[in-house]
Amino acid sequence: AMSWAGGTHVGFETVNRNKKSITLDLKQGEGKDIFYKLVKKSDVFLTNFSERICHKLGADYETLHKQNPSLIWARASNYGPEGPYAEKRGYDPTAQAMSGLMWAIGDRDFPEPMQTGSAICDTMAATMLAYGIVAALLARERLGIGQKVDVSLLGSMLHLQAQALMVTSLRGRSWARHSRKRVKNPFTNHYKCGDGKWIMLSEAQADRFWHQICSVLEIQHLEDDPRFATAMGGRREHSPELIEILDKVFLTKTRDEWITVFDEQKVGFAYAPIYDYYEVLEDQQVLVNDYIVEFDHPTGGRVKVIGFPAKFGETPCDIQSAAPEHGQHTEEVLLALDYSWEDIARLRNEGIV
Repeated sequence: AMSWAGGTHVGFETVNRNKKSITLDLKQGEGKDIFYKLVKKSDVFLTNFSERICHKLGADYETLHKQNPSLIWARASNYGPEGPYAEKRGYDPTAQAMSGLMWAIGDRDFPEPMQTGSAICDTMAATMLAYGIVAALLARERLGIGQKVDVSLLGSMLHLQAQALMVTSLRGRSWARHSRKRVKNPFTNHYKCGDGKWIMLSEAQADRFWHQICSVLEIQHLEDDPRFATAMGGRREHSPELIEILDKVFLTKTRDEWITVFDEQKVGFAYAPIYDYYEVLEDQQVLVNDYIVEFDHPTGGRVKVIGFPAKFGETPCDIQSAAPEHGQHTEEVLLALDYSWEDIARLRNEGIV
């Protein structure tokens, strides 16, 4: 399912572009020598190996700190460096499970846990680790110190759900799963349109836009209805009735027809189409901001790929190369470390690289 363009793994392609790849056997003495030469001239060492494996390979923080005291030693773990789960195997789905995410997503009327389709825990942890590394580099610049940075799948997912966890902790009652039939504000809800596609309304200030909403949805007869006229005057209490009415209204036009009507009437309230992934890849708003970009892949041809979420005014990001083949840059890196071609041939023969 993940294979593409002559055997390229899409998951590998997604996270390894603009990188170089070398092969190195750290279990052999000379392999370790090469590794330490790289460590000495590097800003950051990054791993997702367990602490135990790092110690075994001589790649633990204490060892590498001796080689390069200003090194940022960064690790992505499953559950964090301490505690009973520190050495347990884990993956994206186990982080989804243990962080509360699988319990939280989905509708309240269907209480079984749900798993997200893509590896969002892996991505969130990688993002948090990058953030941690950048903060450590700034601390090094200011204070002249290298340090260890540990970010876990579990901790990253708690951070992602901070608001829900804080509400549960501080108010003493759990953040509730969404319920589209019982949500207190019908204008922070999603509705099915006439073509089976869905639209999202997300307007916390419903009273401010109530006149406009009634007008654009052609439900003017409800504007002064005492059940719905204001949020606190009854709309919260009677929201299930209004949601039933809106369910019928939205079925009278296709999703794109509703979007066109809202766009043309320049309504002030917040709304958006609910897209599938194919639609995301074609959307003009996504494309014009380079969130999705076109790229000439060496084996896949011209393809659409993920762009960069952050925009830099003076130092823009760019996709310079596809994900490397395994060991593609071994010779280039070794030459930069002052190894000769004869050295490289010998290292290859001995299986060190």
